[in-house]
Amino acid sequence: MDSDYLAHDAIGLAELVRTRQVSARELIDAAISRTEAVNPAINAVVLKDYDAARQRASRGDAIRASGTSGTNDANSANGTSGPNGTPHLNGTDNSAAHAALAGVPFMIKDLGAPIAGLRMAMGSRHYRHFIPTQDAPVVALAKAAGLNIFAKTSTSELGQMPYTEPELFGPCRNPWNLDHTPGGSSGGAAAAVAAGIVPLAHASDGGGSIRIPASCCGLFGLKPSRGRVPRAAQPGPGDLGIDLAVSRSVRDSALLLDLLSGNAERAAGAPGTFLGASREPCKPLTIAYVTEPMLAPSLSADTRAALDDAAQLAASLGHRVEPVSLGIDFSTVGHAFLTLWSVTAEELVLNAERITGRKPLRDEFEISTWTMAHVGRKLGEQGLPAALDEQRRITERLTDLLNRYDVLLCATLAAAPIKIGEMQPTPLERAQMRAVTTMPLEALMKKLLHETSSRAFAWAGCTELFNLSGQPAMSVPLYWNARGLPIGVQFAARVGGEATLLRLAAQLETARPWFDRRPPLLNAQR
Repeated sequence: MDSDYLAHDAIGLAELVRTRQVSARELIDAAISRTEAVNPAINAVVLKDYDAARQRASRGDAIRASGTSGTNDANSANGTSGPNGTPHLNGTDNSAAHAALAGVPFMIKDLGAPIAGLRMAMGSRHYRHFIPTQDAPVVALAKAAGLNIFAKTSTSELGQMPYTEPELFGPCRNPWNLDHTPGGSSGGAAAAVAAGIVPLAHASDGGGSIRIPASCCGLFGLKPSRGRVPRAAQPGPGDLGIDLAVSRSVRDSALLLDLLSGNAERAAGAPGTFLGASREPCKPLTIAYVTEPMLAPSLSADTRAALDDAAQLAASLGHRVEPVSLGIDFSTVGHAFLTLWSVTAEELVLNAERITGRKPLRDEFEISTWTMAHVGRKLGEQGLPAALDEQRRITERLTDLLNRYDVLLCATLAAAPIKIGEMQPTPLERAQMRAVTTMPLEALMKKLLHETSSRAFAWAGCTELFNLSGQPAMSVPLYWNARGLPIGVQFAARVGGEATLLRLAAQLETARPWFDRRPPLLNAQR
């Protein structure tokens, strides 16, 4: 089953279940076997719910074998209670057994997507015993789609960093090279998909956390338009975050976007759906080609090569590619983003008692996270009006640009995946962080914030712009460097333009297939 399992994307696996060529129980057993084989090397999974997943798969198989069809009811999206009143991950209604992705193994990122009855640690010692009582909208919708959620994936603490090295669980590693990061904050999701555990996995993106790990792991990653996918109330200002997935195929992300955004009742792939768009020819587009490094000081030779390669490929497919300068003051953009980010950290850290019912303690958070929360309290709140004004200006500028161009092409990351530990704070920085959280001197806090954020932006400073503007953006895996590390390129469209991106992505996928490109770890485990 293992080789057959790896040969299919989520839609392919669902079709095998629907036509009874394999059972959902066989699929979940294959996914669990893959997890046990590769997770010790990549450390992507932080919570397992194997027994409940196996039971759900067996129930779904029995319903399909009986030919019974049912309807959703109030209990179907919320799950049923297990032995001690603990809700299972997925409902047991008949409709879930016949849904679009019925029986396909799935993982949820352990951040911002609570599952009733299961721990949501968010990479943090403070939250490690927090058990939500309600499903997030994305979880309820995934269940209704028939996805069999059997595990949760690692994230940086509270999603603060663009790499996934939480002190609570240890670093997550990239299947293409275990010494390198899979990116973040959805690093566990991307590592799991790249390693063949699942064909797609839930991911979220508040500053690049779908696109960054997709780039690092040779996957497709689409950040939808702001508000496209229902979410619970976000903890901070700016409405930066959105949910979807990282996937091996474009069509999997397209279908999942249909299922999570209200198109679930439409025939799969029908006109007007995102899956339908991914099957349509891509008309010639006018593409604004941006080589500015955005929040980074420069782009590496690898990234420039990946960008030039993508521009040439797009031109060869009949698209008009024009070099463009964004004309944006990126230092102002960076300040605005960090202001919004710090206020979010303040809410999740210093006001954590509102969520967990427990007073937050300094030793329960990584020093970088604790410091960012104090930055939010000291600097973020007073700078919030100016940051929101800048966000509106950025949105207007990009809206104007994308009224003149169909798509914007730019870097996803300024360089190839970094090594594990490369961006961790130095001993001196840690000492400074401890000092400023004890005595929050504004000048020292600003200096420390500038130094530490500059290092992060130097690698991961190309994605935040589209979280601020709310426009859809995707990372497409078209290039691998000489060391065998993947480097994605980023395309953005006007708000509501996901269909345009998906048509283009599917065209690029056909022209430069990546589905069968497998990392050394995956090949070694076959």
